[in-house]
Amino acid sequence: MKHKFTKIILLTAVVAGFTAACNPASETIPTGKRYEFNNILDIAYTPDTLTRCRGWFTDAGSWMGFTLPQKEVWVNGFCGPFSLDMNRRQWMAQSAVTVGYANQTNAVFTPDSTCYFPGELYLSASSEEGKIIQRLNFLDASTALLRIHSDAGKELSFTASQWGKEIQVRTDQNTVIARHPSGEIVALTFTPDVSVESSDNNYRAKTNGSEHDTYVAISFYTGEKELSAGLQKAQLALSNPQEELKANKERWEGYLNKILRKDMKPEYDRIAVKAVVTLISNWRTHRGGLLHEGIVPSHAVYYFVGFWAWDTWRFSAALAKFDPELAKDNIRAMFDYQQPDGMIIDCIYTDPAENNARDSKPPLVSWAVDEIFTHTNDTAFISEMYPQLMAYYKWWYSKRDHNHNGMCEYGSTDGTLEAAAWESGMDNAIRFDDTKMLKNSGAEDAWSMDQESVDLNAYLALECKLLKKFAGILGVTFDGPDYGNQVADYFFDKEKGFFFDRRLKDGSFIQEPGCEAYTPLWTEVATADQVKAMLPLLTDTAKFSTYIPFPTVAADNPKYNPRGYWRGPIWLDQTYFAIRGLRNYGYNKMADEYTLQVFDRLQGLKEGAPIHENYGTHTGELLKAPHFSWSSSHLLMLYDDYGK
Repeated sequence: MKHKFTKIILLTAVVAGFTAACNPASETIPTGKRYEFNNILDIAYTPDTLTRCRGWFTDAGSWMGFTLPQKEVWVNGFCGPFSLDMNRRQWMAQSAVTVGYANQTNAVFTPDSTCYFPGELYLSASSEEGKIIQRLNFLDASTALLRIHSDAGKELSFTASQWGKEIQVRTDQNTVIARHPSGEIVALTFTPDVSVESSDNNYRAKTNGSEHDTYVAISFYTGEKELSAGLQKAQLALSNPQEELKANKERWEGYLNKILRKDMKPEYDRIAVKAVVTLISNWRTHRGGLLHEGIVPSHAVYYFVGFWAWDTWRFSAALAKFDPELAKDNIRAMFDYQQPDGMIIDCIYTDPAENNARDSKPPLVSWAVDEIFTHTNDTAFISEMYPQLMAYYKWWYSKRDHNHNGMCEYGSTDGTLEAAAWESGMDNAIRFDDTKMLKNSGAEDAWSMDQESVDLNAYLALECKLLKKFAGILGVTFDGPDYGNQVADYFFDKEKGFFFDRRLKDGSFIQEPGCEAYTPLWTEVATADQVKAMLPLLTDTAKFSTYIPFPTVAADNPKYNPRGYWRGPIWLDQTYFAIRGLRNYGYNKMADEYTLQVFDRLQGLKEGAPIHENYGTHTGELLKAPHFSWSSSHLLMLYDDYGK
């Protein structure tokens, strides 16, 4: 039976429509780039169960999240915090801090406006006594600062709305400590002028004066050791809140100024900003088995709260432009688990028992490192990573080249096709329908598919090119395999005019036209004549030039499934590879047209809908996980490339 929160239903009429509506015309909005992007995402949700929700406001690597209250189920405070760890997901409170007037204990507040700005939540509500405005910003991974403003000149009162199940609450001077048996702790630190007292496993607090602005630090810790150090930091922040908020503003202004272009339409700027907000909301600091901070695929889905290899390479490439230090740590997090033979494992979690070492993921990491170098010129990072990158690159040829011809296969450490398909990143792709597994010689943990994959070898060709570049920067000799100049001709079917995987047994092509053929264009291993030969298929509206362009498989394939994960829908990384690939060969106008189709046709992209894992090829409908970092990364790349 689900643990329920009691719903608090407003007894006042609520205007139907977008629940996160903001009305800046009636409020004084601070200056700053972030305030040009109100309601960047619709995350309005007043929790009525212990675990349910589909997206939070979270920032600075924090493991806690908040939502805006729904106007029709109002509580006069931000909802949360919610614990975001994969194995501990729960609402710690419906709202840990609700605000009212001390002389109006049973007042009903009517919402005026709510907003999600990049890096900030905002709400205002009114009662007969006056209007209260609240803003929430993260100061660091542990603490968010709540600002309360009232023009009424009256004392304010605070209490929590419904703590989560099993939470025990006590007060200590002007601090509230709420402990869960899991060890997670919520701490509320009030300023010295606020009196705080315990009340029936809850608290009541009151300002002792009529100051217009009040601050509360809302902190989240994983144990007593963190609590002890964290409370001192929270108290210090409250001693100079404006300085802390200035740092938050500067960080977000930095993000936005680095990614926004002066020559793009406002609606496309909004897409880029939403992508940044999504990436930063999926940032998690080091915890448990995650030894460095990084980006998770989606904080909104429990099984995606970990780090994946090729996801990480994409995120780091996108982050390089606006937060290269986070991009570096994101890469380091995966290499913390590099195996003695050089393998990078599939995914890692706070609980290492959940890690998957049955397979790796496609090798794009040198691309990510090169993007970081492009934006930082940091040769020290190149020097740090080069030996590890080389070990990973060589691993493919030692453990995934069955016939030792220099063309690699996807595979697994346990001999299962399931893990080998995961290694490709395209779990249920049509090209693998008839695939079998082969044991490789020389190691018990080396198994390959019985087909050589064009995308894998195109990635390896790019890795080789970049590793040679890094070797030149460092003044060392590149000593790895070099088959990059053989990839294009080996995998190109001249009769069909397309790139395909090849069967090991006879070298025949697996003629299921799919997105793996975009990779040689993106990595620039294809010849100009090969790309020209591909254009009839790529521009055919029945195959790849669909409503949203460049699906995972030709749309006229009898096996095409519009909701079939890697058997039909749009994955934006693959769409990006195709569009950037066309641009690489001079088809800039075509690339721009396809980019605008993506921007203009994906459902909710320019409004408040979250960015999703994949999309409907013929509809642009939202599919699978919301708040998805992978898609966000490639939307940023499409935005940056447009018109160039």
